[in-house]
Amino acid sequence: MAASPSPPSRWPPPPLLQPMGLISLLLLLGFLAAPVPLRAAGVLRQVVVGGDGNDGGTFFEPFNVTYDHRAVILGGQRRMLVSAGLHYPRATPEMWPSLIKKCKEGGADVIETYIFWNGHEPAKGQYYFQGRFDIVKFAKLVAAEGLFLFLRIGPYACAEWNFGGFPVWLRDIPEIEFRTDNEPYKAEMQTFVTKIVNIMKEEKLYSWQGGPIILQQIENEYGNIQSHYGQAGKRYMLWAAEMALALDTGVPWVMCRQTDAPEQILDTCNAFYCDGFKPNSYNKPTIWTEDWDGWYADWGESLPHRPAQDSAFAIARFYQRGGSLQNYYMYFGGTNFERTAGGPRQITSYDYDAPIDEYGILRQPKWGHLKDLHAAIKLCEPALTAVDGSPQYVKLGPNQEAHVYSSGKVHANGSISGNGQICSAFLANIDEHKYVSVWIFGKSYSLPPWSVSILPDCENVAFNTARVGTQTSIFTVESGSPSYSSMPRSLSLIGGPYLSSTWWTSKEPIGKWGQGSFAAQGILEHLNVTKDISDYLSYTTSVNISDEDVAFWNSKGVLPSVTIDQIRDVARVFVNGKLAGSKVGHWVSLSQPVQFVQGPNELTLLSEIVGIQNYGAFLEKDGAGFRGQVKLTGLSNGDIDLTNSLWTYQIGLKGEFSRIYSPENQGYAKWSSMQSDDTQTPFTWFKTIFDAPEGNDPVAIGLGSMGKGQAWVNGHLIGRYWSIVAPESGCPSSCNYAGAYSDSKCRSNCGMATQSWYHIPREWLQASANLLVLFEETGGDPSQISLEVHYTKTICSKISETYYPPLSSWSRAANGRASMNTVAPELQLQCDEGHVISKITFASYGTPSGGCQNFAVGNCHASTTLDLVTEACVGKNKCSISVTNDVFGDPCRKVVKDLAVEAECSPTLASKELRDDM
Repeated sequence: MAASPSPPSRWPPPPLLQPMGLISLLLLLGFLAAPVPLRAAGVLRQVVVGGDGNDGGTFFEPFNVTYDHRAVILGGQRRMLVSAGLHYPRATPEMWPSLIKKCKEGGADVIETYIFWNGHEPAKGQYYFQGRFDIVKFAKLVAAEGLFLFLRIGPYACAEWNFGGFPVWLRDIPEIEFRTDNEPYKAEMQTFVTKIVNIMKEEKLYSWQGGPIILQQIENEYGNIQSHYGQAGKRYMLWAAEMALALDTGVPWVMCRQTDAPEQILDTCNAFYCDGFKPNSYNKPTIWTEDWDGWYADWGESLPHRPAQDSAFAIARFYQRGGSLQNYYMYFGGTNFERTAGGPRQITSYDYDAPIDEYGILRQPKWGHLKDLHAAIKLCEPALTAVDGSPQYVKLGPNQEAHVYSSGKVHANGSISGNGQICSAFLANIDEHKYVSVWIFGKSYSLPPWSVSILPDCENVAFNTARVGTQTSIFTVESGSPSYSSMPRSLSLIGGPYLSSTWWTSKEPIGKWGQGSFAAQGILEHLNVTKDISDYLSYTTSVNISDEDVAFWNSKGVLPSVTIDQIRDVARVFVNGKLAGSKVGHWVSLSQPVQFVQGPNELTLLSEIVGIQNYGAFLEKDGAGFRGQVKLTGLSNGDIDLTNSLWTYQIGLKGEFSRIYSPENQGYAKWSSMQSDDTQTPFTWFKTIFDAPEGNDPVAIGLGSMGKGQAWVNGHLIGRYWSIVAPESGCPSSCNYAGAYSDSKCRSNCGMATQSWYHIPREWLQASANLLVLFEETGGDPSQISLEVHYTKTICSKISETYYPPLSSWSRAANGRASMNTVAPELQLQCDEGHVISKITFASYGTPSGGCQNFAVGNCHASTTLDLVTEACVGKNKCSISVTNDVFGDPCRKVVKDLAVEAECSPTLASKELRDDM
């Protein structure tokens, strides 16, 4: 496939080279049921659907966006909105349509994204809006799906993105200070924000032009650091607001975490929970700009997870207590391709434990459970928007409460059936341990711990945040070697097959190699020298060692040491081209014993950054590399201060400069065939040629056998890799959803490499003759690298006959009143797109025990279950089975029955062949 263009490189170019039956019908009732007739985001006003995101013209009938104290108002109607965070550069343009569609299928009305300044203006005044940074195409694809767009222009993003989205050239402007009342900074910020707004206007992407943009953000979490700048910070915040408003975009602006935002700007909440948040003015709606449904990971850490039940609880509580717009951060996290990962030391994956995983696959049960939550909230929307003031509050117990939204007064102790009112209720149990029965509306309701029940009609429960009724999916990678579980989320190599048995190597010179090197007195700051065109900067000087020093060390049985007061993120010490040792840390000291010879010695200090700091005050002053004194200690006549010596500086790697990772530049390196008994040394380039896996499933490459470095496929930098291992402790054997969440609560992958598997987008591959190039810093074994496809292989679910009817059984009357048709609960299964259910590995209706991958038949079991489920599901991408005695018979009277099913998914062709053999 044709690859997306990449932004222009800041490296100088290298020199040129020369040349069914009744039972089946009952089983499928849920599958054939009509969808919930709820108002989709933009469908009612959508007039033009763009096919590929490049179409001009309007996508909606133009509509105004305003707000009041209750909600954002679209085209004159208050709306309860669900937003899905999806950052366009963290996926490829070819992935965007599917991702946006999955956001919509999951119940989102809005797509949210940051704008990434350093991606769009890599050099001052030179703009880039192609490939993964084609924000216009992305916005039009959002509109084509009938979704709205929340554009967080900033232009500071944070986002665990390199330098928080700031271009590195910004720090070189004289007298500049970021994010304060500083004229050079404000001038550059205003120029870029104006550029983005003008592009959006020219492309007719604002709502009043028929486009999808309904909200924008100026600045980002500035309230967290504003106090560091004193009154200048306050003046800057007010200036930013006035500047944004003067751009006359016609849609509201927000400032998240800005409690002193001016009246014309919406202040919003970012947190794990925002149900207690209130804006700083009664005239503003309650908006949650960042619902942290997961967390990011740093190299050397375990992996965080947030249970679906707790995410659902937090969101339900938000709408229960007056919230109107909630945005998932993230709904799809994606990948930090190239060197875009933030710092210090954030990993290449930005999976974020999001409802859609890094590869674009639905993470179940999180995606499905939250989809059901969104459907339940949409059923309540007429009641939620009809209440102009506060909802009716009912105390149900010491830790239990109800909020009732109704078009009229409701008597909480009596039934509301037949009164004709629009009425929806949220019943909350915030006790972390106890099930509680509460009495309201003339009925008793059982509430699990730490949960919210949603009653769209103030009578029947449509959804409870702690009761998961959607399938669990177990990811796998094929062929065969690794296993991949969604919890804990880890991939582990258990032996072949491997990517390639034929590898070539090329040595990277240590220290000075030519282009761009220069000499200077003293230790220069890393970013001032590299301008972030590379992670690497080497400092080389000469050290003369006398006979007396050698004799002194021999007599004492000691070695001298190189000491540096502070380093970040990685420092490596080479003596005469050989690695003496390394240090990893954030502004930590280094003391490295070294082995010198008598006479002149070449000492090279290599500074490596792993992402520039992306959060905090005074980012422009943080810097990287070395700080303080550099000394040589343990000499016969005392220490030598090398700080102000003459150092030769070399920016980057020779292989980077020559771009030997590109297919067309292979002649710029001396490649040698690697033998099986070769000893791998640091600072080595590896390459091989490989074929792409068959099919269309996402591709993962396992680099757990390597050390630290970077990997390119067909010239595309897929990111940094690093097989640094997480601590052994800190990962519980199980994770209880109940109780306040923090990013340290539910972790996995302890004692394993933080990241071993890396995403290679399909569109970066061709069927055969793909070039993989690795730069390896510490030494690794490329012969152990695996290339696999990533997909959902095992799906399973367990549903009780007492579970709620499917959300599709609900409807809304013309007046907005919700009602439910009494139908049986359903067990629903679905494979990834392009896959079908190939085998039912377990099925029991009765009293099955255990959970996914561990089901067992109980004392009560309908013997026909497996045959019936097989008939209904095998060969299909999805199926739905009614959980009722009418389907399976009654294997044990007066006993509450469950239906438990486990199935395998396979690519469509393989499944067809399997079905043909049956």
